[in-house]
Amino acid sequence: MGVSFLSTCPSLLPLVAYDTPPSARYQPRSVSICCNKTISDVSDGEPFHWRRRDVLKCAGATVGLELIGSSGSLVEMANAADLIQRRQRSEFQSKIKETLFTAIKGNPDLIPSLLTLALNDALTYDKATKSGGPNGSIRFSSEIGRPENTGLSAALNLLEEAKKEIDSDSKGGSISYADLIHIAAQSAAKATFLAAAIRKCGGKEEKGKTLYNAYGSNGQWGLFDRQFGRADAQDPDPEGRVPLWEKASVQEMKDKFVAVGFGPRQLAVLSAFLGPDQNATETLLASDPDVAPWVQKYQRSRETVSQTDYEVDLITTFTKLSTLGQQINYEAYTYPPPKIDITKLKL
Repeated sequence: MGVSFLSTCPSLLPLVAYDTPPSARYQPRSVSICCNKTISDVSDGEPFHWRRRDVLKCAGATVGLELIGSSGSLVEMANAADLIQRRQRSEFQSKIKETLFTAIKGNPDLIPSLLTLALNDALTYDKATKSGGPNGSIRFSSEIGRPENTGLSAALNLLEEAKKEIDSDSKGGSISYADLIHIAAQSAAKATFLAAAIRKCGGKEEKGKTLYNAYGSNGQWGLFDRQFGRADAQDPDPEGRVPLWEKASVQEMKDKFVAVGFGPRQLAVLSAFLGPDQNATETLLASDPDVAPWVQKYQRSRETVSQTDYEVDLITTFTKLSTLGQQINYEAYTYPPPKIDITKLKL
C-alpha cells in the first residue's frame, strides 16, 4: 500500500516560476505520491512524476528554513542573558572597588604590602606542574607565616575586613580570596598613580585627580577587569617557590621571573611590588646590565605628566601575573534575575 507524503510538504506544490507569462504558469494538480512508485491523477493526461527522495529533500528544506527562522529569537534570548550576567558582574566589581578604595585610602601605609601580597600569591606558580599561582592560598596561616611573607599579615587583615562588607552585599556568592587579593593590588597600584599625579600638582588633590583622569592610563585596565572569577586554592601552595625579596640577589629575582615566563623588563616594572622601598629596590636592580635599561626607562617615564610607558607596562604585566595558571570562571558572581509577576503590574 502506498504511503502519502503530501501532508508533509503542503507549501511546496504551489511553487512556480513567476518570471514566465501567466498563460505558461504551472497550474496546481492533484497528485498522490507513494513510497515505491509514482501515480498520476492528472486531468490533462500529461504524466507527472515525484520520487520519494525528492519529497524528503523538500520536506527537510522546509523544516530547516522554519528552524532558521525561529533561531533568531533563541540568539536574542542568549544575548539578553549574557548582557544580564555582564551587568551583574560589573555591578559587583564596582562594589568591590568602592569598598577597597575606602579601605586603602584609610590605610595608605599598607599599599606596598598589598602589592607584595599579590605578587607572592601569584609567584607560587610552577609551569612544570601547572600548580600554584594567584589562587588566594596566601590566606592560609601556614603560608602567610613564611619568611618571604613577613610583614604582610596587616594587609591580609585589611582585606579580611573588606571581604566581610563585600560578601554581606553580594547576590552572587562570596568573593574569592584570589579575586580579592588581586583587585586590591589593582586598587593599590591606581593609588600610587594618583598619588604621583597629586605630587606633580604641588599636593593639590583635586588638580591631581584631574591630571590623572586626563592623562593617566586608567582605560588600560579593561582586560584585567574581565579576568574576574579566579578560584581559591583549598590548601597552601608548596614552600620554597617565592624568594625572600629583601635578601635575594638580582640574579635570583631574574631566575624566578623567567621561571613564570617573565624577563628583565617585567622585573623592572614591578619594582614597587618587591618591597616597601621602591627606590632602594630599583637601585639594586640597576646594578644588573639586563635590568638597568628598563629601570631607567621607567624612572624617566614617571617624571612625565602621563607616566604612560610605566603605567601601561605595569598594567599589562600585572594583568598577566594575576592570571598565571588560572582558569577564569566568567559566570562567577552571577545569579538568576528576579521574576516579575505581570499580573501585579499597574498599567
